[in-house]
Amino acid sequence: MARQSLNDLAAFAAVARNRSFTAAAAELGVSPSALSHAMRGLEDRLGVRLLARSTRSVAPTEAGAALLEHLGPALSQIEDGLTALSEWRDDPAGVVRLTTFHWIASTLLAERLPAFLARHPDITVEVNVDDGLRDIVASGFDAGIRLGESVEKDMIAVKIGPPLRTLVVATPAYWQAHRKPLHPRDLRQHRCIGYRNLSSGALMPWDFTKDGQDIRQQVTGPLVCNSSELALAVVRSGRGIGWHMEQDVREDLDAGRLEQVLDDWSPPYPGAFLYHPSRRQTPAPLRALIDFMKQ
Repeated sequence: MARQSLNDLAAFAAVARNRSFTAAAAELGVSPSALSHAMRGLEDRLGVRLLARSTRSVAPTEAGAALLEHLGPALSQIEDGLTALSEWRDDPAGVVRLTTFHWIASTLLAERLPAFLARHPDITVEVNVDDGLRDIVASGFDAGIRLGESVEKDMIAVKIGPPLRTLVVATPAYWQAHRKPLHPRDLRQHRCIGYRNLSSGALMPWDFTKDGQDIRQQVTGPLVCNSSELALAVVRSGRGIGWHMEQDVREDLDAGRLEQVLDDWSPPYPGAFLYHPSRRQTPAPLRALIDFMKQ
């Protein structure tokens, strides 16, 4: 088979899997228009319509779905062969496609990724920042980084960070004007800063645990946003209560600018895990990233 045809088949698989020329083009590093042109050329050569296009979506036709079913194992075998070949290199090279959420990207990755890239100049890391829980296989990612309780059970998960705590905090002035809550349900009487997950559209509940009892408390207040930085700025202004990672507010707590409540309801929980699908061989660039992050 001509190399161009093989490339076009791999591109077709990306379009059919993502059901989007834009997403597939981003994955492949080409323009959507070039990808669309390549797919029309492939269909002309094969004499079969593979993709059903509309102004808003693209999906495989019945023939395209049948082709995709056969392509999957073949492309996986080719990828495994290239992965095995990379073992002969002195230094790993290639691309690692990673997805995670904003807090991990701005803390753990911001702290560690520069040193990894310096150590491995032939590896490119593509990071997709998305607070939604993405299916990394369907979305074409090599791995994801999430908190432990969010990782799917069929994934290989590697712990890459210490335990974390999420604390309820407000300014001393706020607590002087409002009675401190003794139980998570008391938060219903307070001005809490809410966080909305744009991927799911859901308002995130605040989670608490004590003596084996788990409570997911919905809160209301003067602000709902999807920025922890903005939420913390409003909390620091004294306009409400926030629910924040301990390391984001530790300096404020130590300096007395903020005060914590419900400490006995806020135990540590498993920290960040890098997770990836189970496969016969882990690509060398991904294995290098895992080994580095474990340190």
